Amino acid sequence: MATPMTAAQFEAALRTEGVEVAEVGDWQNHTRTGAGRPWGPVNGVVIHHTVTKRPADPVRICRDGYSGLPGPLCHAVITKDGTVHLIGWGRTNHAGGGDPAVLAAVTAESYGSRPPAPTKGNKDGIDGNRHFYGFECENLGDGKDPWPAAQLDAIERAATALCRIHGWSAKSVIGHLEWSDDKSDPRGFTMPDLRERIAARLAERPAPNPDPKPKPKPPTPPGAPVVDLSKIIAAARRDPSRPGAPVSYPGVKIVEQALVKEGLLTASLADGHYGTATKKAYAAWQRALGYSGTDADGIPGQRSLRALGTKRGFTITP
Repeated sequence: MATPMTAAQFEAALRTEGVEVAEVGDWQNHTRTGAGRPWGPVNGVVIHHTVTKRPADPVRICRDGYSGLPGPLCHAVITKDGTVHLIGWGRTNHAGGGDPAVLAAVTAESYGSRPPAPTKGNKDGIDGNRHFYGFECENLGDGKDPWPAAQLDAIERAATALCRIHGWSAKSVIGHLEWSDDKSDPRGFTMPDLRERIAARLAERPAPNPDPKPKPKPPTPPGAPVVDLSKIIAAARRDPSRPGAPVSYPGVKIVEQALVKEGLLTASLADGHYGTATKKAYAAWQRALGYSGTDADGIPGQRSLRALGTKRGFTITP
């Protein structure tokens, strides 16, 4: 049992453990904590799988939530490439109802290889959102979808980071299926195995991950196209609804081709005019990065444009 750490402490703990972190929007203030929705004391960590398939974006879904269950749906999303996307802080809608006997066993860290099998769940259990940190991990959840080594390593490191900060053992980390009798996640690896790996890591001093990704992204090659941020913003704001407008800035085509490669824009519409279709496609790219509302208006910003350029081979001027 512990007082929840601050958002800054959480991020620092992850980075110290060698986790590759991506901050999504104003995640530090994105929360479900409020009147009648307390957070803390915290007693452990719950691991989930997302049951999402590309092109659906697990980061955006977990950040925004859906009808009947508003986001954030966890504190961070761990994607298949091993990146830990920070999306919310405080109370989040991830654990739901669970078994008080499990909470007692996790708090006391008094079980063998597994906590007692839960006999309660969402309908009749106690509030788990108050007592647990939560990580959603990108996976179909069918027991067949692979778990890349980079992702499993990130799950291990992220959970270890929280245990290390709070002085917990690996027994403070459980799967959603171990908390609630109506859940089955995560599927595809076992929690006892994960706890063994966390325990081994806790026995070591934290050190940055020497190779967090087996296939790191190559740097943007010399001579790559350059997009001027101020000019692309001006082009996006000029007259997006006017069909057949002339090319206002050649860099528009570079951005449009990148959006085509992302599957967000039809190739025939990549005509150099930052029109309605381009604006909608870029807004979809912003949402894929976790932005919403006015932050996903289809007008490029420095961080979203740099992310697109890094992925699709162009650089930007600030």
